[in-house]
Amino acid sequence: MRRAVCPGSFDPVTNGHLDIIARASKLYDEVYVAVMINKSKQGLFTVEERIDLIRQVTTEFGNVHVEAFHGLLVDFCKERDIPAIVKGLRAVSDFDYELQMAQMNNGLSGVETLFVPTNPTYSFLSSSLVKEVANWGGDVSHLLPPAVHDALTRRLAER
Repeated sequence: MRRAVCPGSFDPVTNGHLDIIARASKLYDEVYVAVMINKSKQGLFTVEERIDLIRQVTTEFGNVHVEAFHGLLVDFCKERDIPAIVKGLRAVSDFDYELQMAQMNNGLSGVETLFVPTNPTYSFLSSSLVKEVANWGGDVSHLLPPAVHDALTRRLAER
């Protein structure tokens, strides 16, 4: 069984994230989406809400599991016998940071990191940017799966 993990905060999950997850799901028998728990950060969505949204938008793949994790990603991988991390790269600036993380993860546990170039359509996209634009009333519907856009719209209206 070939397994990989796509880690991130996914606050919220975007079409860019979904593109990387979809591509990984074609390469691996099982893909875990690991939603990071960072107690020092206040997300727009709770971890449970993010997990629920990701599950909703990945059901069509059939081989994606979504779980929360706290701590070292390599420990998440060890516990589930996952030998590979799949990361999307948008720009050279992503590569600088992600290469250091990949080398550290490999040195700690032997887990490999595969870098997938982001679809050019999403090369500028980040959850932070989506939240900022949406907060100012900009249209981000084309950047999010419909269920996520609906949840984002509702959450911003609550504020």
